[in-house]
Amino acid sequence: MFKEKKLYKSTDKKIDGVCAGIAEFFEIDPTIVRVIYALITLFSAGIGGIVVYAILSFVMPRRPFPDYQYNEFEQNRTDNNE
Repeated sequence: MFKEKKLYKSTDKKIDGVCAGIAEFFEIDPTIVRVIYALITLFSAGIGGIVVYAILSFVMPRRPFPDYQYNEFEQNRTDNNE
């Protein structure tokens, strides 16, 4: 019924994908999150924003790759190599 949302780092990244991942979670433009982050970092003398970003960079997991679907050619090629 309800789709469970999870917070992941994004592949649309400038540094490590943290801001873009937050933007994807809240379904907003990543530029808005990046500007808000830059302003918070600027007005907190840099230390607060950098520490929070570093923590999120280590804590947030990367988005898992979806299951790869082989096309007919690839499936035949892998079957013949066995």
